[in-house]
Amino acid sequence: MTSTVPNAVEHTDEQQPPITMFGPDFPYAYDDFLAHPAGLGQIPATEHGTEVAIIGGGLSGIVAAYELMKMGLKPVVYEADQIGGRLRTVGFEGCDDSLTAEMGAMRFPPSSTALQHYIDLVGLETKPFPNPLAEATPSTVVDLKGESHYAETIDDLPQVYRDVAEAWNKCLEEGADFSDMNRAMRERDVPRIREIWAQLVEKLDNQTFYGFLCDSEAFKSFRHREIFGQVGFGTGGWDTDFPNSILEILRVVYTEADDHHRGIVGGSQQLPLRLWEREPEKIVHWPYGTSLATLHEGGKPLPAVTRLHRTAGNRITVTDANGDIRTYRAAIFTAQSWMLLSKIQCDDSLFPIDHWTAIERTHYMESSKLFVPVDRPFWLDKDEETGRDVMSMTLTDRMTRGTYLLDDGPDKPAVICLSYTWCDDSLKWLPLSANERMEVMLKSLGEIYPKVDIRKHIIGNPVTVSWENEPYFMGAFKANLPGHYRYQRRLFTHFMQDRLPEDKRGIFLAGDDISWTAGWAEGAVQTALNAVWGVMHHFGGTTDAANPGPGDVYDEIAPVELPED
Repeated sequence: MTSTVPNAVEHTDEQQPPITMFGPDFPYAYDDFLAHPAGLGQIPATEHGTEVAIIGGGLSGIVAAYELMKMGLKPVVYEADQIGGRLRTVGFEGCDDSLTAEMGAMRFPPSSTALQHYIDLVGLETKPFPNPLAEATPSTVVDLKGESHYAETIDDLPQVYRDVAEAWNKCLEEGADFSDMNRAMRERDVPRIREIWAQLVEKLDNQTFYGFLCDSEAFKSFRHREIFGQVGFGTGGWDTDFPNSILEILRVVYTEADDHHRGIVGGSQQLPLRLWEREPEKIVHWPYGTSLATLHEGGKPLPAVTRLHRTAGNRITVTDANGDIRTYRAAIFTAQSWMLLSKIQCDDSLFPIDHWTAIERTHYMESSKLFVPVDRPFWLDKDEETGRDVMSMTLTDRMTRGTYLLDDGPDKPAVICLSYTWCDDSLKWLPLSANERMEVMLKSLGEIYPKVDIRKHIIGNPVTVSWENEPYFMGAFKANLPGHYRYQRRLFTHFMQDRLPEDKRGIFLAGDDISWTAGWAEGAVQTALNAVWGVMHHFGGTTDAANPGPGDVYDEIAPVELPED
């Protein structure tokens, strides 16, 4: 799932190494770790077949379970809802099965190289996603304060929009050493990345995104800041991010997480579902043909976890919704961390008190979407007077905010994401049913496109989600507020358990909200791999000397530590 942050400077020099999600907080090459022929590590043969609880069957949980199974452990996956978590692809009742809607993550940057490893592994294809002004987007309409502008490239927009884009580039350069960090990340220059980032973390941990803009001479104009918030560049308007820590935004622009997005053909939920069924070619202890599905009775995960507590011998005891109680020597918790405060009865002794504080301080963004199926991609029809597309990917300050047009060809049924919103804009929809939401959205879009009768093309009922109202999520993704860096560091580094008291070990945190890049599937994968290393280490296992894991090199690349006093 993505947050909404603008494109930074475009880099077209193909001679440069590509940008990947390598740092800046923890510059470890997860993609190289996954690609190495030596594998991720091994555990002593005496531990083969040992059960490990995996709480949460989203991408992070399924990746962790898959890799632990390959090592010879027996993952026991608990899932309250459905495999995939916020990789949730749904169909439309009564419509062609090929029509789907991505209720959670729908666009993925090429810089997500660890994620791409698994996309390739299970044989999925990707295609360019039609973001505003992207090459794959036939046209974009920016509608602000009742005035619409039609554009195929940014050069078609009024000069003020290019001024705003230039202001953002200047702001990044002057306030965040953008070019230096970009170069260091491309070259994987760990000392330089750490040097630049340490200074910025110390300087900016207490700063909001909006405050960062206001401090820049380039954004002294309120009008520029307003346009930037309402429209942005890249995925669209993101004034909803203005209260968040600027560090969150810098992580995204440095890693190009908001650039060159691609969608997964057929839907993103296929990734965890295929991993669940996949029979690895290289597997220890288990017979060839073993999969996560075959290790679970009926091929299904266990139900929701209702209680977690510690028992004698520093074991983790798990109670599920059926009342079954099982005890494990290790567990990985990958669900959203607020579940530990509300849905799951927990012992205080599960985590150190500082980690509980960090969990309680977690700040989640709200997010809602609504999709409708349509008979064909009618938006590609040409207006007889202007010769333009009759409808376009739309950014607006009206209720819909972002509207995306999704098709697989001119003669096939298609899908419109009528609205994709965050935070306060998402909360505006919360009390409304799917049909009520659709009516408000059609009214807004009708004001932008008075000649277009969208309704006559709709061939099925709308589908909608408000992630803040989903009982096992309570929000879409984490977004740190100013001052949260120390909390995030505690959660991310939790996999390094030799540093914890012995009675606080054995349960490992993972998932995108534990990562430095919450809201990105790459963060879910990276933290899963950290937890896999942690569990392996917990059972006395080791990595191959030629392929050290994240814990083996931790001391050399550990995240910046800010003073507590």
